Amino acid sequence: MRRTLKHLPMVEANPIEGVLTNTIGSRNVAEAARAFGASLVVMISTDKAVNPTSVLGATKRLAESFCQALDLYEARGRTSYGQGTRYVTVRFGNVLGSTGSVVPLFARQLAAGGRLTVTDPEVARFFMTVREAVELVLQASALSPAAETTETRGKIFVLDMGEPVKIVDLARQMIRLAGRRPDRDIEIEFIGLRPGEKLQEELFHPAEPLMPTANPGIRLAAPRTADYAMLVRSIDELEVSARQRREDRVLDLLELLVPEYRRSASRPSAAAASGG
Repeated sequence: MRRTLKHLPMVEANPIEGVLTNTIGSRNVAEAARAFGASLVVMISTDKAVNPTSVLGATKRLAESFCQALDLYEARGRTSYGQGTRYVTVRFGNVLGSTGSVVPLFARQLAAGGRLTVTDPEVARFFMTVREAVELVLQASALSPAAETTETRGKIFVLDMGEPVKIVDLARQMIRLAGRRPDRDIEIEFIGLRPGEKLQEELFHPAEPLMPTANPGIRLAAPRTADYAMLVRSIDELEVSARQRREDRVLDLLELLVPEYRRSASRPSAAAASGG
């Protein structure tokens, strides 16, 4: 298992580290698994990879693309002597209670007796529980070999998470559960969207055809795929620029490799992102 950088403001302020961890790190693990004959690799992605407006989303979308391309490449190269490594990608929404989740933040703010902070009254997110997140990974692992066809290679598994939830509604509900009254006992302060943050996240790109699976709660998305050899060369160039600490070049390459990525007009400093 490999950890990724998933804290949006921190990655926005440190794009080189985001690239080296989320994209280059994913590439390294995927290729190592192939070299040692692993049968299955599950890549954990995020809804922020769909039409990304953040470095986090763009680096995860590029990691998705690499695993998709490698999955298709392995499928074409299979022989009677081996099935090749299978690469499965799953997209998560916000996992309730996980590190960096809004729920523990609200709980801390309530415990301190202060106001709850929400970025914008219209901001909404898809949510899943820790159990649902674990089950999605296990189901994707089990469904992939069972549905082994060329039509399922290079696809992305997504849990049906229903409708997005407004964060302000979640804040009000948590205030009520604490036995207090929203906007009277406990105020809600709107502090503005962070750099790279969206009002609404998306689970699928409009150009991603959806496919059903054996589990009605899980769907397959079919994003566009890139040629594996071409992507290897491009990610190699991205890595060189990142290790040379050429931040502007890194961001230019991200925009080139993830065409739907729209760079944030202003990015926080590293100190601001870490709360310093």
